[in-house]
This record gives sequence, structure tokens and C-alpha cells, in this order.
Amino acid sequence: MLKKIRIAAAAVFWIGITLLFLDFSGVFHHYLGWMAKLQFLPAVLALNVGVIVALILLTLIFGRVYCSVICPLGVLQDGISWLGTRKSKAPYKYKNELKWLRYGIWVAYVACLVAGVQVVVSLLAPYGAYGRIITSIKHPVAGPTIIIAAVTLIAIVALSLKGGRTYCNSICPVGTTLSFFSRFAMFRPVIDASQCVRCHSCEHKCKAHCIEITKEKVGIDYSRCVDCFNCIDSCPKGGLKYRFAWRYEIHSDPADPRYDNNASDVIPSEASVSQNDKDTVIPSEASVSQTDKGRRAFMAGSAIAIGAAALKGIEARAQEAAKKVDGGFAEVLPKQAIKREIPITPPGSVSVKDFYKHCIACQLCVAECPNGVLRPSSAPERLMQPEMGYEKGFCRPECTRCSEVCPAGAIIKISREEKTQYHIGTAHVDLTACISATGKTHCGKCASKCPVGAIKMVKGPDGMMPTVAEEVCIGCGACEQYCPVRPISAITVNGKYQHV
Repeated sequence: MLKKIRIAAAAVFWIGITLLFLDFSGVFHHYLGWMAKLQFLPAVLALNVGVIVALILLTLIFGRVYCSVICPLGVLQDGISWLGTRKSKAPYKYKNELKWLRYGIWVAYVACLVAGVQVVVSLLAPYGAYGRIITSIKHPVAGPTIIIAAVTLIAIVALSLKGGRTYCNSICPVGTTLSFFSRFAMFRPVIDASQCVRCHSCEHKCKAHCIEITKEKVGIDYSRCVDCFNCIDSCPKGGLKYRFAWRYEIHSDPADPRYDNNASDVIPSEASVSQNDKDTVIPSEASVSQTDKGRRAFMAGSAIAIGAAALKGIEARAQEAAKKVDGGFAEVLPKQAIKREIPITPPGSVSVKDFYKHCIACQLCVAECPNGVLRPSSAPERLMQPEMGYEKGFCRPECTRCSEVCPAGAIIKISREEKTQYHIGTAHVDLTACISATGKTHCGKCASKCPVGAIKMVKGPDGMMPTVAEEVCIGCGACEQYCPVRPISAITVNGKYQHV
């Protein structure tokens, strides 16, 4: 029953968060946005104390259920591992904890988080990694972000097919953080050593590789247990239960003087195990058929091949989409992204520094932007983090969707009225590139499209020409987007370090 409840809850969260990233309608963020705000690392960056305390208390009471239910990347790994091992009788076995790798990554991650090295923070954040994978499916454009997303997906598939939760217990910094609390959880899976017949059923069910069954020892590494409940009810003797554990001294080694599992518990020797009990032993890994091994290799190879083919197809579609013709004859050059002195960040991000300090590059704002303004950056110092560009659209004053969905506090929630007061950039006119429709008068497209009236046509030496009232301009990019000059607009927007 516990396993079914966990699967149902995990399915609800996984489907909800996936729909949030694939929100084509613009409706789901109103109902599902809270799921993103429950993610651990975004809550830390947003200083959402209520969520942080709630998740820690959840872990102290029930163990690492966050990893099995709330984290979308963890649920994805469960699905992949189920596909890879569903026909195997003994898919998993106990493995020693890789402390040097696990805690080495965690220390480096915390150092990068404190120092503001967001590239590393974004790369290892589980929620951000999942967001990039899903967003890359919705917006398949060429660039380093989609390559990183594809490599991440291939790595997750390869690790999960046979290794189960290897990523969670060896690499993921969130999993390591929660492990500090889960070892003291109030409720835990507990093995009654007196009932254990060394059949290894529970060990072979544990995708976290944390159940150790040997002749001398029976135990569970609770720092790695993700409370998937696969082991519950697997014991043919009923010796493994999920129960209140604080009042028990759980020591599985009989030689330990503190060993006291209900006082009279004695671990049976192999000689005392009945023939029927021996018949229940699940075959070891050595007995797994070559067919199962070949199937896993085929699935891993297929994942790599599909990823490579997808990247090639995406690049081809991007090149084809870039070609547009006028009347079927002349090729119309697409708008080209410009290199801005100061990047433009969304209204509600307070400043450029504050935005990139909190952003974990989950791409949720990119997925939600209805105008194609937000996109992943290719700049090394802010790789994968969003930046604004006006080649496909402009930031409409009435749209506040990105501020409503950001879970990490990089974009604070603002109203439509507040957005019109945010000055995120300033437009500048290159008069040498500005089109003159009649030889004397410039086209005035930018002035007619400016939603705040910051651009006026004034008389100049060559006729009427556009000028920008910088104190009025909010940096929305409507002028840059509508300017007919290609590939670089004659009027462009440069960001502000501190939003006014």
C-alpha cells in the first residue's frame, strides 16, 4: 500500500511539473506554479524559509520522500530504472557509499553557491536539469543549453537503467543535503534481524543500493534510502516494516553489545534456515540472463543514438526556419541577436546581478514566455541562464507570466501596473542605419509602436527622425522588434544594471 501511495503522489507531481514546463496554453502556471516553489534549491535561493523548514521536517519525519515524490528528476529516474529492470529478478545489490565523490561534490557545490558560480550550481541542480530537458523539447533551438540538456538526459538514462538512484546518492547535492536529516528520520524501513533468512529479496529491490544483507550483518544505510518502499513487503518472513524507529536502537550486528532488537532477537544461522526458506532466495546478479544484459545495453545505446539524432535534426530545422523569402524570390534576412553591453533581464529581477545570483537556469520562465523574448544565454559567465532578446517579439507591458512562475526568487512577482514602472533598459537609435522612406523622412515605425510613447519623431537635417526620451523608455524592445532594418535593427535596447 505504501508503495502505491508513493507512486500515485509521485505521478501527480511529475505530471504537474512537466505540464508546467510544457504550458502552451498559459493556464497551468495559475494552478501548478506552487509545485515549482516546493523544490528545495529554488526555495533556498529565494530564501523561502517556510518551504525549507517544511521539507526538512518532512525528511526528519518520513525520510527522503522528497526525492521519491516531489523531485521531478528523481521520479524520472524511477521510471527509467523500472523500464530497465522490470524483467530482472535481481536488479540491484548493496554497494558501499562513495563518500569521497558524494561529499566532495557537495562541498564544491556549496562553495560555488556561496561564491556565486552559478554555472556549476545550475548544472548540478536536479530541478534545473529536469527543466532544461523538458524545455529543450518544447523549444528545440541550437545552442549549448540544448547540448547540455541532451548530455544530461543521456547520462541520467545510462545511470538509471541499471544503477537506479546512483545519481541521487553519488552526485546530487540536494540528495546529499537531505541525507544529513534522513538518517535521523522518525519513520524508517526497519529489518527484524530475527526474521531474516538471507534471501536478499529486499536488497535486490533497493534501487538506492543501501540495504546490506551478509552472514554477519543486516542493515540499511538511511542516509541513502529514498523511501521508495520497494523493499516493504518483499520479505517472505515479514521481517521488514516501515515503522516508528526513534524508540528502537537499531543495530544489526549481533557482536555489537548494543544489539537489542526486542531483546530476544537472534539472527539465525544458515543451518537453521529451512529448505522452504532457501527456496525463496532470489538469484544473484551472476544468474541474470545474458538477454537482460543485452537488453540494457540496447536501451542505453538507443538513448545515445536518439539524443544524437535529435541534436542533428534540431540544428537542421533551425537552419531551415531561418530562411524566409519575400514573394518566393528574395531571401529575407532574419533578425540577428546583438551583443549588448549590459544584458537585459526581466522586470521584477531588481538588477542584473541579483537576477543571475538567484537563477538556477531551470528555464521555466523561458518555457512560459509567450512572446519568445526569454532564451538561454550562451555567454560563459551566465551559461544556460535566461537573457532577453527582441528578434522574435518584445516584452509586452501586460504580460507578467515569468514573474508568476519563478521559484528561485530571481524574478519577484509583480502586477501589470507595476511592470509599466520598471525601466529594464534604454533604446538607442543608429541614425546611419535608420531607413529613410522618401529620402528625407525616416519610416517612424519605432515611434508608432512604442507602448509608452518614449520615441518621438523630430525634425532633423534629413527630415523627421526618431529620438528617445530615456527617462520614459522602459526597455520593452517593441521598437527594436518592429524596426524593418535587418539583420541588426537601427534602434536597439541596452540593459540597465540596476532596474529603476
